[in-house]
Amino acid sequence: MLRDRALAPGYGFKRAPADEPVPLGRSGRRGSGGGGGPAGAKRGPEPRGLRQLRLPRPPGGAATRAVARAPQPMGGAARRRPRPSFPEVPALVLLPPRRHAMEPPVLSSTEEMVELYRELSRHPVLSAACLGPDITTQYGGKYCSLYTEWSQRDLARAENVKFCRQYLIFHDGVSVVYSGPAGTCSEIKDELLSRESPSGALKAVLRKVPGKEKEKEKQFLEVWDQNRKVKSIDLTALDKHGSVYDDDQFGCLAWSHSETHLLYVAEKKRPKAESFFQSKAPELGASDEDTGHPKKEDAPLKGEQFVYHEDWGEALSTRSVPVLCALDIEGSSVSVLEGVPEHLSPGQAFWSPGDTGVVFVGWWHEPFRLGLRHCTNRRSALFYVDLTGGRCELLSEDTRAVWSPRLSPDRCRIVYLENDALGPHQQCSRLRMYDWYTKHTSTVLEAVPRQAWGTFPGIYCSALPGLCWAADSRRLVLDTAQRSQQDVFVVDTVTGTTTLLTADAPQGSWSVLTIDRDLLVARFSTPSCPPTLKVAMLPDTGREAQARWVCLQDAPPVPGISWAIRTLRPPPEQEHPQYGGLDFDAILLRPSEGAAAQKPPLVVMPHGGPHSVFTAGWMLYPAALCRMGFAVLLVNYRGSLGFGQDSVASLPGNVGMQDVRDVQLCVERVLQEESLDTRRVALVGGSHGGFLACHLLGQFPDTYHACVVRNPVVNIASMVATTDIPDWCLTETGLPYAPDALPDPAQWTEMLRKSPMCYVDRVRAPVLLLLGEDDRRVPPKQGLEYYRALKARGVPTRLLWYPGNNHALAGVEAEADGFMNMVLWLLKHLQC
Repeated sequence: MLRDRALAPGYGFKRAPADEPVPLGRSGRRGSGGGGGPAGAKRGPEPRGLRQLRLPRPPGGAATRAVARAPQPMGGAARRRPRPSFPEVPALVLLPPRRHAMEPPVLSSTEEMVELYRELSRHPVLSAACLGPDITTQYGGKYCSLYTEWSQRDLARAENVKFCRQYLIFHDGVSVVYSGPAGTCSEIKDELLSRESPSGALKAVLRKVPGKEKEKEKQFLEVWDQNRKVKSIDLTALDKHGSVYDDDQFGCLAWSHSETHLLYVAEKKRPKAESFFQSKAPELGASDEDTGHPKKEDAPLKGEQFVYHEDWGEALSTRSVPVLCALDIEGSSVSVLEGVPEHLSPGQAFWSPGDTGVVFVGWWHEPFRLGLRHCTNRRSALFYVDLTGGRCELLSEDTRAVWSPRLSPDRCRIVYLENDALGPHQQCSRLRMYDWYTKHTSTVLEAVPRQAWGTFPGIYCSALPGLCWAADSRRLVLDTAQRSQQDVFVVDTVTGTTTLLTADAPQGSWSVLTIDRDLLVARFSTPSCPPTLKVAMLPDTGREAQARWVCLQDAPPVPGISWAIRTLRPPPEQEHPQYGGLDFDAILLRPSEGAAAQKPPLVVMPHGGPHSVFTAGWMLYPAALCRMGFAVLLVNYRGSLGFGQDSVASLPGNVGMQDVRDVQLCVERVLQEESLDTRRVALVGGSHGGFLACHLLGQFPDTYHACVVRNPVVNIASMVATTDIPDWCLTETGLPYAPDALPDPAQWTEMLRKSPMCYVDRVRAPVLLLLGEDDRRVPPKQGLEYYRALKARGVPTRLLWYPGNNHALAGVEAEADGFMNMVLWLLKHLQC
């Protein structure tokens, strides 16, 4: 999947007559500017506040109007605020506050831009949460601790720093009675993985320790109780395996149910190799008594030091042959588990019921490995290896792609996500369940063809929460994209019914962090409000919609940003012949502070993937651009996640056409209906978003006046032989993929025809390229190819090359430098 990283939105209000249109018009989709009071203790649920607008029907046909949906029956599925039909009650019109006449419409001082970025980049991101055991007070009340981990950019140190903070939550088993922080933050140093034991009495930590002088970095596995460190095992010194995996693709750190063993994944130990001409060092005379009978090392393999070892591609270049490892805590011994078939790479493992063996996901790596990051279509299955006999048993179908298995609290059922193998890298997933004792597998939720408000939108997530089961071992919670929002649902695995848990909560982006004893912890943000921490008690079956969220850690909304979601429908001539009737969304951020007569310039950002989605959450780049004075348009064209599997399936074979036309339609509609400067429109995109930006520059050269692209796809034909995902090149072009097939001349031609390079002769707008030297997904030669083509045609072009950065350009220094160069490029060429 060609995915862009998360790009890192108040108006005054007045009542308007019922027949007066609202510029951003779409019923019920106006975003609030964020909210919440100061951080600290909170009591009870928050007031919902102003979050819904009802708009009159705008003029125009289906191809041009903002789409409104009538209320849908709720039933036992997703309960969402009803969507009124037009016309209804008077709408709200945004009136920007007054600005002094001499104040510039767009921030242009370099020093001020640096300070703005520094300020916004300080907002931390909530990454993990863990609930401690319940403690009963002498008065009969219950409380527990909540441990949270956050990450924050540190520009001075040019790194992301992790820190933790703890909270206390008092509850009565039905609702949160009182909650608040306990103490201040503290930085977490050198922790790669950590996991609480099932009882909460112990904690395991995988820690890296810098080597002394010329020594390599070491890895230690530590066990802590409530008062001290009780074990510290030097895994590097044991030399049983290579480095332990700490990624979210293979990695795990799992306690046995007896809390006597730890399970993890590491790189298989590779034999030492040396040259055929390596001479042995002379041995000094010494007796066996002098040497203490040292252990003889294995003889190095001659001529093996330059053998190529496959890896799993982008962001997984150090992952080649994973093995399952178990630590006996009492004996401080490590064993590499046997029984995993040679053609499989194991990961995402946990202990089976009774600790008799290990359940894991196994990925096929024959005939060769393909990129795995953001690719949930790789052939894989669920397996069980019996540790007593070494037998390996298949638990799921072996022709699909599965991941994210989760064992129920009663240790009877395993749920997991499933996609079709190959095809689009991200799809609408199925939720499957395996009964440990009956050996029966059932489908809890099927893929959803079309998204419809009032019904479950389908599953579009990279993983289930680590702890996702309710205490009854029947229900589970998950978050998923619902068009351009992200919401939390509870799923009854017996009946397959779903209920929206954020129906009466603020609109934006919700993510489940954990659930334990029916206490639910989530992260919430909007384009104008950085991440906040929320908790709720999961109500009993049938009453889930009554869940009430309480804010534990608030984040004040960023001033000066308003945002809204609008829906568009392509004109009849652009409808897909097989998947007709599809629509799509865009999120528009615009400055809410500025002179009313001044039209802000527009920055258009299509997302990467192409099968991903912008949800209405916090993103640093869009927020910073908006605070500078730009309007920002985030386009979820047809093919995006959250709109049903039909939308996903409509794009392969139509890249460079359907997605390009959707973005252009959205831009033209926004320029017609909003107060924006049509002479100052720019494009910013990464990966497939860069592919679209380069297409738009050539296909619609009169619309755009500047462009910034990060690691863009510009020539699918030349990329297919160098990327870690060659299947993407053929699949998205509409061609069949097989590992042993070579494209014929007609297929090469088709890949080139759908590439931006076909339109490079028509490009006039200045282009800035940001390339990661270590990009395995879209190798930097793609950007270089475009750079040379533009230079040869006299188009103003600049290229920035970032060593040590891969496809995401997510290094703190590269990200900050990329932002500053981007805005300076836009200011210069949009003449702001």
